[in-house]
Amino acid sequence: MRRAKVCLLAFLCWVTMVLAGEVGVTDNSVLIGMSAPFSGPNGAYGLDMKSVINGYFRQINDSGGIHGRRLELRALDDGYETERTVANARALIAQEKVFALLAFYGSSPTTMAMNEVFGPARVPLVGTISGADSLRQSPKENPNNRYMFNVRASYANETEAIVNQLVSLGFRNIAVLYQNDGFGKSGLDGVVAALRKHNQAPSAVATVERNSVDVSQAVRTIAAANPQAVIMVTLYKPTAAFVRAMRKANQKPQFMTLSPVGADLLVQELGDEARGIGISQVMPYPWNDTTPLVRDYQKLLGKQGRASYYGLEAYVMARIFVDALRKSGKEPTREKLVSSLEAMQNHDLGGYRISFSPTDRLGSRFVDLTVIGSGGRVLR
Repeated sequence: MRRAKVCLLAFLCWVTMVLAGEVGVTDNSVLIGMSAPFSGPNGAYGLDMKSVINGYFRQINDSGGIHGRRLELRALDDGYETERTVANARALIAQEKVFALLAFYGSSPTTMAMNEVFGPARVPLVGTISGADSLRQSPKENPNNRYMFNVRASYANETEAIVNQLVSLGFRNIAVLYQNDGFGKSGLDGVVAALRKHNQAPSAVATVERNSVDVSQAVRTIAAANPQAVIMVTLYKPTAAFVRAMRKANQKPQFMTLSPVGADLLVQELGDEARGIGISQVMPYPWNDTTPLVRDYQKLLGKQGRASYYGLEAYVMARIFVDALRKSGKEPTREKLVSSLEAMQNHDLGGYRISFSPTDRLGSRFVDLTVIGSGGRVLR
């Protein structure tokens, strides 16, 4: 009798688990969470990303969803603030009960959220606008990284491409402006490491605070070195403020910056003054419809949409998530999603490839160098 009761209890527990299913998954839907800036100085970045992801999810849903389930996005505004990002991650997991996370923004916010929230909760995050090395450690180095899947190259990849280009052109007096946060410091480390390979070091280093455009001290510090080039590890508003102030100080170095700046937003902010600024990119050229991935992205946007690197990156994040979810089968779980992502070896999205493994979270090493030309056009 006792054995029968134990068996019955085990059976009832199993039935309860089956009926309960995975968190965020119902018979008709899968709920996905997102945290990015939708307001403040960097709100344009997040709004572009959210619009593209929602558009792609609509496209998937109109075609029957994934194994009959609709995709739903729950997106929260973090204003590009670390504490709000961490709070949003907690809310999405504990209160909103999302299945997985998608398209976070920034190095420090994502790293802290990974180590304090979604990593310990074992909730996967696909894609973040960050090239920080801390997010690319193997799960053996940091167990929380098992749930972080990057789709872009690292800041080290970007800065090395920039430095190699400048050095090949004969530049030896190279200064650095960096944002005082995880993004900026990771970029600075990348520049220093890349210059060291050429037996060089930055001729001057200055900083600007996160969400600030007060670059006065930075201009004084860097102008004193009279640099041939300045690598700016900053977002578009402080980048624009710095370029204007440097030119007002009669400083005309070659300005270079990294992909998070957002080329189209920098052009909007600087107008004709943006001409000549070099930008490293971690996505294919979003206006070249000969690339299948870009062609699909442009088709999603339609005639009224405006292509951008940020929009294309959001599209890549969403595509990777959907491909992995589809491969996770008709009864998806977070662990099945992780396994599906880890099985993506040289996964081709149509001219852009992603690779993961149980020990690798890099995703991509693709870097392209561009320059802003006349009329604000981004040229390769």
